Amino acid sequence: MEYQFIDDPITGTAIAKFSLDHEVIGPWLEVEVGTDPAKLAQLLTAMTEIEEDKQSEITITGSEYTVSFSRGDVTVQTNASLDGIEVLPDSLIEENIDFDQQDCSSCGSEDFRELLLSWAKFVRKY
Repeated sequence: MEYQFIDDPITGTAIAKFSLDHEVIGPWLEVEVGTDPAKLAQLLTAMTEIEEDKQSEITITGSEYTVSFSRGDVTVQTNASLDGIEVLPDSLIEENIDFDQQDCSSCGSEDFRELLLSWAKFVRKY
């Protein structure tokens, strides 16, 4: 998973840019996690509970995105893709482009933990 954290030159806020396969994780970090240390702690605690077999799956639904933790895997997806309410125009459907890839991304737990810790370190300056 390739990503980069930058400061928006206009607003000064933190921006997370990800490779195409994990693109949805960037706005999830910005919108649902932001600079809130309590949110970061909640996510890391959820990961620990899965690793220690206290729970087999944990889902955290935010305002725009949902993150699901299971043994060894983390999935981030838009709430609209969960609801099935996003309807593509016929012209885009005819192109046979897979838009679902942009609505959902998965990665391993260790990579995700490293990502969260890197994000926490980056946004700590705010």
